[in-house]
Amino acid sequence: MVSAHSMMVTALACLAFSVAPVTATTYSMVKEYYGSSFFNEWTFYNYYDNLTNGDVTYVSAQNAAAYKLAYVDASTNHAIIKVDNTSTVVYDNKRNSVRIASNDSFTVGSLWVADIYHAPYGCSVWPAWWSQAALWPQGGEIDTFEGINTNTQNQMSLHTETGCTAVSQNQTSTLVASTNCSYAANSDQGCIVTDPSTASYGAGFASSGGGSFVTEMASTGISIWFFPRSKIPSSLSNNGSTIDTSTFGIPVANWPSTGCNIAQYFQPQHLIFDITLCGANGATWNSTCSGICYNNWVMGNGTDYNNAYFEVGYVRVFSTKGTNTVVSPTTATSGTNDGDKIIYDVARDKYVLSIRTFETLQL
Repeated sequence: MVSAHSMMVTALACLAFSVAPVTATTYSMVKEYYGSSFFNEWTFYNYYDNLTNGDVTYVSAQNAAAYKLAYVDASTNHAIIKVDNTSTVVYDNKRNSVRIASNDSFTVGSLWVADIYHAPYGCSVWPAWWSQAALWPQGGEIDTFEGINTNTQNQMSLHTETGCTAVSQNQTSTLVASTNCSYAANSDQGCIVTDPSTASYGAGFASSGGGSFVTEMASTGISIWFFPRSKIPSSLSNNGSTIDTSTFGIPVANWPSTGCNIAQYFQPQHLIFDITLCGANGATWNSTCSGICYNNWVMGNGTDYNNAYFEVGYVRVFSTKGTNTVVSPTTATSGTNDGDKIIYDVARDKYVLSIRTFETLQL
C-alpha cells in the first residue's frame, strides 16, 4: 500500500470470465515469523507518514516496544501491531502507529501465508498487509489485505509499470473494479478485485476470529486465497513444512501471466504491515464516516482506536519445492533518489524516500 490506493466498498457488475487454470504447485517453508522472535527481522519505518499523507508517525522498534504498539502477547504468542489508543493528541500533532517491512525479500516462485486473528478497522483507519519491491513501480506491488473506514469487504490489487493487465482471471470473486495494473492509469488505482465475503474485512473479520491469507507469486500468475478461521484447510492448520496449492481450491483473486509477465513486472517482494489514519482517503471520507477525519477522530484521547490493531499468529514464506527464493539484504539496493522510488538503505537499516504520488481514492 505505500501510496494512496483506490478503495471499493460497492461491487461493479458481475463479469463473465474466460478463465485459465491456476497451476497447482508444491512449496516448502523457507521462513517463519512467529512467537517471541516475530519482530526480529523487520525494519520499522521510524518516520512520519510521508507515503500516504496519513496523520500518523510510524515509530521506531524501540519506541514501538516501549509504547506497546508492537509486541508479542505472552499469553498467546501472537504478534500485536497497533495504533496508539491511549495518548491524547492535540491539534497539529500526529498519532503514533507502526509500519514494518521484512528485511528479506522473496522472488517469483514464493508463497506467503499470514494467519491473522484480528485486523484494524473503524473510521479513519487504513490498514494493509501487502508487499512491494525495493524499487517502485519497476518491481511491482501486491496488496493482499486492505480497506478503509467502515468497509466490510477486503480489497486486493496489483500495481505495476505499464503493460500488466488482468485477463482470463480464474477466481471465485466476480467483483472486479479495474483490470489495468499500471500505476500510470486511472490515478494508480491498480487492477482491483474485491472479496464478496463480509468476513474478509472489518468487524465481520474480527467477530469470526479472522483467518488466513495466502499470496502466491508464481511465474504462471499471482493468486490470493482467503480462508475464514472456521474454514482454514488442514494443509495450513497442521503447520506442515510443505503445502500443495491443489488443496486450496480456486483463489478469490487471480492475475494470470496471460496478461502480465510476472517475471518482468515483479521483482523480489518485501512483506509489509502498516496502519495509517485518514491520509489520502479524506476525499471519500463522507461516504462512510461523518465529521472531519483528523479533527473528529485522530485528535482526542484515542479510545476510538481500540480496534485499530493487527493480531498475527504467524507469517510463513514458502518456496517452490527444491528452490530457495529468499533474498537477504546483504547489499544496499541501488536506485535514483527521486521522490517516486523507495530505496532500502542497509547501512541505516530503513527504507528511505517516498514511493509514489498520491492516488485518487474511489469508494
